Amino acid sequence: MTGMPGMESTVSTADTLGAVFIIAWAVAMWAAVAVLAVGNRRSVRPWVYKFAVALIGIGVVGQVGHFQEHVAQAAYWIAHPYDPAWMTPWGNSFSRGLGQIDPSKPSLGMEILHLAGNFIFLAGLVGIVQITHRVTGELKSRKWARMGVWMQGIHGLEHIVLTASIALGASRAIGLSTWFGAIEPGPALVTYRVWWHFVANAVGTVILGISVYHLWKEKRAVKASFAPVEEAPAVLPAEDGPARTLEPAGRP
Repeated sequence: MTGMPGMESTVSTADTLGAVFIIAWAVAMWAAVAVLAVGNRRSVRPWVYKFAVALIGIGVVGQVGHFQEHVAQAAYWIAHPYDPAWMTPWGNSFSRGLGQIDPSKPSLGMEILHLAGNFIFLAGLVGIVQITHRVTGELKSRKWARMGVWMQGIHGLEHIVLTASIALGASRAIGLSTWFGAIEPGPALVTYRVWWHFVANAVGTVILGISVYHLWKEKRAVKASFAPVEEAPAVLPAEDGPARTLEPAGRP
């Protein structure tokens, strides 16, 4: 989004620290995903379960923060549909800090911020897929998480394109949410992009919530899959029909 107020303001130490925090958060999330992927290929380790739970929890917190930014932008648009796109004070602070990467491109910081937010969210969804990896049978939590990974993966590609286009010198971000640069800056572009990203994040957040809900219901089987081999598999009551046994998969 272009024309955001405050993007040209003086950068404070807090802005810089915030930018470092956001980048470190995103990098740490994907480092954790890599650790889980390796851990799931080896012998069962109970710490992997706890590690995955932490990753998912932090991913949920990240998406709550990310989505509230889009809610605030949509609410501001409803009250001021002809104004330039708006960001919360903390969103502007992060953007100013990230914008120091290349001060000649005023909207770059904002693009990087939303890119990082999306990938923090995506890492949390991948965490659900990873924590359910050892359980055979159909898990609703894994089904919904995979759906979310596909959706947010595509959304992440959109943010990569938007960020890269600005970084490479485009006068405005190029992507599906800007109709590939065909919409001129102004109320039409602001409206389209604000609501495009609001809807994408709303749907993604609902998918995450449903997946976490089912993960909570299926936690006995999931946790048992990280227990020593001699322990019996957990038996979950089926919603319709007799109880079903979910066997841990991938045991050595």
